[in-house]
Amino acid sequence: MMRAMGTRIADTIRERIEQMIVTGEFADGERLDEVKLAEQFGVSRTPLREAFQSLAASGLLTLEARRGAFIRHPDFVELVEMFEVMAELEAMCGFRAARRVSEQQMRDIGRTIETCEAAIAMGDFDEYYRENETFHHLLYEASGNSFLAREATRLHKRLKPYRRMQLRVNGRMPQSMREHRAIYAALEQSDGKAAAATLRQHVAIQGERFNDLMASYRQMAPRKTG
Repeated sequence: MMRAMGTRIADTIRERIEQMIVTGEFADGERLDEVKLAEQFGVSRTPLREAFQSLAASGLLTLEARRGAFIRHPDFVELVEMFEVMAELEAMCGFRAARRVSEQQMRDIGRTIETCEAAIAMGDFDEYYRENETFHHLLYEASGNSFLAREATRLHKRLKPYRRMQLRVNGRMPQSMREHRAIYAALEQSDGKAAAATLRQHVAIQGERFNDLMASYRQMAPRKTG
């Protein structure tokens, strides 16, 4: 029980630092001050270090022995490449899920859509993102391929702050919701090609969305100078 509570604290701290990184509160290459952050969050260094480990696994921090944790903003080209791979992984999940999804999984996916719609109506961005994340993880599980699901989950975790950032682009949340409904309809019809195509478009960054994310990324994640 104590371990579970510590893990939850570490997860909360990870999310807060993650958001601080992508909104530009830390510059690329900046060293994180453990003492200052522990005081700011009102925690010991143990959950803070657990959060650092998680952030390092997602590529947002570099941990150096005897030196500490340093911010690492991915190069924009690297970020786009990761989104390209994510789009293909999710398309693969959707294609397989259309043939393998269970009735219970369909009900669970349907509930995330209802909750997302309610979040949009209330203007609750955080709730929308949480349910959006659940929607995607349920799709990975519904693929029936545990290796594929693990790989999709791993990359999803690494891209999490940037997927959240993308949803903040004006008009993106309602568009995302429409795409969720189209994916659900494809699953209902056991149409693997439609599910794959819709998911690929849902995740891939191209055209106007490419330019929107690039502008957001440059504004929210400034590079260290001097």
